Amino acid sequence: MLEALTGTGLAASAGLNAYIPLLLMGLLSRYTSLIDLPSGWQWLANGWVIAILAVLLVIEVVADKVPVVDHVNDVVQTVVRPTAGGLAFGAGAGSETVTVSDPGAFFTSQQWVPIVAGVLIAFGVHGVKSAARPVVNASTAGVGAPVASTAEDATSVVMSIVAIVFPVLVLVFGVALVAFVAWLVRRRRDRRRGRRAARYADYG
Repeated sequence: MLEALTGTGLAASAGLNAYIPLLLMGLLSRYTSLIDLPSGWQWLANGWVIAILAVLLVIEVVADKVPVVDHVNDVVQTVVRPTAGGLAFGAGAGSETVTVSDPGAFFTSQQWVPIVAGVLIAFGVHGVKSAARPVVNASTAGVGAPVASTAEDATSVVMSIVAIVFPVLVLVFGVALVAFVAWLVRRRRDRRRGRRAARYADYG
């Protein structure tokens, strides 16, 4: 159960920012004892991999804070974030963390399952993020883009750390995500009603 929550939290984090959970896992595995990556995922702790992820993270952080550019970035990340989510779930679910001392045989008979699960989770979170950003940009004339992006990056960092150290709290993030989706749906519905009412008023 804890392994699944760790993988879920890392995959959800990748849906917000593809590189933060992968980079954190690599750094924590290389320089601390908080996480011990399974043998098939040790490459995440390689110095060159960490450096490449760091460069990609900087590019992502900058691009995601510029209106219009952030939309183009979200289109590109439609492939990257789910892929990163699959990698994060696969690596995280099979890792030995400070919380899980005996990971057992989680999905060992079907190793593709956690990767697919991670892809789906990251894709879902990415979809919510991509749908929310135009609402934020439109309602703030683009000013809210860097604020929203910074909040997303911070959430990704916190969720990644929580998934490794306190995986049970991933459930709290799940509830918060459901509440945010409900708010976003209501907001988009209200905007459509407002535009429809404005068109009727113009014709009237």
